[in-house]
Amino acid sequence: MSGTRPYSGLIERLKNAGLRPTRQRLALSRLLFEGEGAPDRHVTAEQLHGEALGNGIRVSLATIYNTLNQFTRAGLLREVVVEPGRSYFDTNVDDHHHFFFEGSGRLMDIPGESVQLQQVPAAPAGAKVRRVDVIIRLEEEE
Repeated sequence: MSGTRPYSGLIERLKNAGLRPTRQRLALSRLLFEGEGAPDRHVTAEQLHGEALGNGIRVSLATIYNTLNQFTRAGLLREVVVEPGRSYFDTNVDDHHHFFFEGSGRLMDIPGESVQLQQVPAAPAGAKVRRVDVIIRLEEEE
């Protein structure tokens, strides 16, 4: 479609998620959803910060964390916690699981239908299961 603005798809995506399309959100959205490795990316806040600086986007690491958390709450990203204090943000929000390569820290998607769970324990009183995440930890052979 010629004549469309370069950020028009991202603006709509943010608005549909209930987020105001600020300049920083648009710039970070472009890196996340249209950058290298798109559409399915797994990035840490630190990786995204480095990409932003490398692309001339002046933004603090705190702003990166805030934006990633806002995008996650709005359903644009999924947080994958691989260990305490170490999270990746996944642009694929469809039902799926992950291989985690412990040596390199790389995440790789596993289609949701590839993991079969026989039974999930009942949630404690006053809670309900929202999602089940399976992370298969791998040690790379030398």
